[in-house]
Amino acid sequence: MKLWKRVTAAVVLSAMALGLAACGSSSAPQNGSAEQGSGDTSGDLKKVTFVLDWTPNTNHTGLYVALQNGYFEDAGLDVDVVQPPDDGAEVLVGSGKADFGVSFQDTMASALIGDNALPITAVAAVIQHNTSGIISRAGEGMDRPKGLEGKKYATWDMDIEKAMMKNVVETDGGDFSKVELIPSTVTDEVSALQSKSVDAIWVYYAWAGIATKVAGLDTDYFAFSDINPVFDYYTPVIIANNDFLKNDPETAKAFLAALAKGYEYAEQNPEEAADILLEQCPELKSNRELVVESQKYLADKYTADASQWGIFDAERWNAFYNWLNENDLVSADIPENTGFSNDYLPQS
Repeated sequence: MKLWKRVTAAVVLSAMALGLAACGSSSAPQNGSAEQGSGDTSGDLKKVTFVLDWTPNTNHTGLYVALQNGYFEDAGLDVDVVQPPDDGAEVLVGSGKADFGVSFQDTMASALIGDNALPITAVAAVIQHNTSGIISRAGEGMDRPKGLEGKKYATWDMDIEKAMMKNVVETDGGDFSKVELIPSTVTDEVSALQSKSVDAIWVYYAWAGIATKVAGLDTDYFAFSDINPVFDYYTPVIIANNDFLKNDPETAKAFLAALAKGYEYAEQNPEEAADILLEQCPELKSNRELVVESQKYLADKYTADASQWGIFDAERWNAFYNWLNENDLVSADIPENTGFSNDYLPQS
């Protein structure tokens, strides 16, 4: 879940050579007949490839619900889910090796501009509001950004990341130069905080934050969007290949309609949806409590205050990219309304 790193063509080649399939990777009916849904044979279903951003987690639950409950089959689709290369799904989708994938508005920024811009568009918001922020051990003064002064923050050393950190610290009246930046090697937030190797970590609360609760570790936390509303950008998002959208819009719409049903089910039935994710991805079963609690946390965040699942608010999307432009954090200005579309979502 790192901020954007420019991915080279070599990543595409290595990813395709590996051909890694994700758990529960296909919605195609087995043995020539559908177990659920319309009863179409696999030969009647249109193939769609979807690449994850990370290992399976509750950001992906709606996808796995749609696979198991036959929503894709009902839409005439055979969906293959594949694991991403190390740095994400953007290049595979942009190259047309995958039709859809998972990305983040911040990591998309550099991919949308310049001579090497990737032909990708965000077509659905997985959750409506940015739930990322800074987590720390409880009671050590880091429940607000100014409290990071003199503390060790695990940084990815990315320009957007550090600019956001500087902004929230200074907005809170702090001095960012007094924050100790140490290279991030964090793979387990609980262990990193318990060992005191770091004091503060950027996390997506729905997973890493809930993990600290499940582990019984008392923490403090603040969300970026609570400090500066411009940071209420979209993360994660579903992206699609632009040529695919242009040449086969009906398939794109059918896929997103089925996916929306999956996320709506997860909203209404979080514990049952968690069970489906665990069944589809048995490697998660050792973390059952985390999956269930994370799913409960996200249930009211997929759609939140929006009119429907997946929809983008152009004002919020543009506000973040305008902030990047104003702070010279991208190589060229990103024009307003670049990189997203609501046109392929179900029309209410």
